[in-house]
Amino acid sequence: MARLAQTHGLTDVQREILATVRDFTEREILPVATELEHRDEYPERIVEGLAELGLFGLMIPEEYGGLGKSLLTYALCVEEIARGWMSVSGIINTHFIVAYLLKQHGTREQRDTFLPRMALGEVRGAFSMSEPALGSDVSAITSKAVRDGDDYILDGQKMWLTNGGTSSLVAVLVRSDEGHTGDAAPHRSMTAFLVEKEPGFGEVRPGLTIPGKIDKMGYKGVDTTEMIMDGLRIPADRVLGGTTGQGFYQMMDGVEVGRVNVAARGCGVARRAFELGISYAQQRHTFGRAIAHHQAIQFKLAEMATKVEAAHAMMVNAARKKDSGERNDLEAGMAKYLAAEYCKEVVEDAFRIHGGYGFSKEYEIERLYREAPMLLIGEGTAEIQKMIIGRRLLEEYRFQG
Repeated sequence: MARLAQTHGLTDVQREILATVRDFTEREILPVATELEHRDEYPERIVEGLAELGLFGLMIPEEYGGLGKSLLTYALCVEEIARGWMSVSGIINTHFIVAYLLKQHGTREQRDTFLPRMALGEVRGAFSMSEPALGSDVSAITSKAVRDGDDYILDGQKMWLTNGGTSSLVAVLVRSDEGHTGDAAPHRSMTAFLVEKEPGFGEVRPGLTIPGKIDKMGYKGVDTTEMIMDGLRIPADRVLGGTTGQGFYQMMDGVEVGRVNVAARGCGVARRAFELGISYAQQRHTFGRAIAHHQAIQFKLAEMATKVEAAHAMMVNAARKKDSGERNDLEAGMAKYLAAEYCKEVVEDAFRIHGGYGFSKEYEIERLYREAPMLLIGEGTAEIQKMIIGRRLLEEYRFQG
C-alpha cells in the first residue's frame, strides 16, 4: 500500500469497499482508459461493472435498495475511480447529485418512484443549471416554467449537461415566478424540475431535444451536451419537493456535495500523475544516472507528493463535516479550490518530468494533462470558490469594534 493519501479512522466496511473499488479500477479502468478516451467512447462496460458493484446506489438509503453509505465513503471511492479515469467519476457524480437531491428534498412519491431504480443504475441522472449565456451567475437564468393547469410548460436552453445523452432523469433549474412578487430576490423565483426522458440524442421526448455531444479538449468518453426545451410539458408533481421557489436552495445543496466530489477527483488525478512521474523518473536516465537522482527532480517530486497529501486531507475534512450534519460550504469550497489547483500543478510537473514523451499520446500523462483543466471550472470556478470562502470567513471573523 502506498503511503500517500491514506485516510485514518475508517471502519472495516469502508476499507473493504475501497479495496474493491481500487481492484476494479486496476483491472477494468486503467488498462482501457486511454484507448477509450482517445476514441471519445462512452465506457458502457465499465459503467455496467460499477452498477454491479452497487456504486450507483452507494449513498442511497437502504430502504430504497442502496448501500446507505456516507459522503466520505463515496468521495474516497470517487478518488480511486478518478485515479483510473476521471470521466468515469463524472458519470457517477451527476447521477449522485440527482439522487442526493431526491433523498434530501424530494417528496415521498418522488423518492419511491426514482431512488430504487437509481440505486440499481437503471435510471441514470443528470444535473442542469448552466445556460449558454451564463455559468456561475445562476441568478441570471432565463429558462422559464409557466403554469398551465396541472402542468408546467418549460422553455429555454441549458448547457454543459454531463450525462445529457445517456441519462434518463434530469434535474433542471428554471425560473418560475408563480407565487413570487416582482421585487423578490432572483434566487427566490427559481424551481427545480425532475424531467424524465429517453436516453439518446435528438428529440428524446416531446418538447425536449438533446442535440448531440459537445467536442471537448479532455474529459472525453462521458457525454456533455446541451438541452433545448421548447414547450416541454411537465406535470406539477415533478416539481422537486412539490413546492416552487425552492430550486436555488435545493440545487446549491447538491452543488455543495458535488464540490467534495470534484475535490476527490482532483485528488485521484493528482495521485495518478504523481505515480506516473515518480515511476518515469526512475526509468529515464540522463548524464549517467536515473533522473530521479537529480536534485531538481527530487525537489519536484517532493512538492508533488506534498500537494497530493494536502489536497486529500482537505477533501476528507470537507466530507466528514458534511456527514456530521454541519454546514460545510467553507470546507467544500476550500477543498475544491485547493485540490483543483494542486491537481493542475502536479499533472504539469509530471508532464515536465516526462520531457518530450509527455507530449506523445502513447503516454498516459498526455491524457491527464488535458483532463485536469476541467476541474478548475467544474462545480464553480476558482474565483467563485474564493468568493464563497471570503464571505464565509467574514461571517466567522466578524470585526467586533
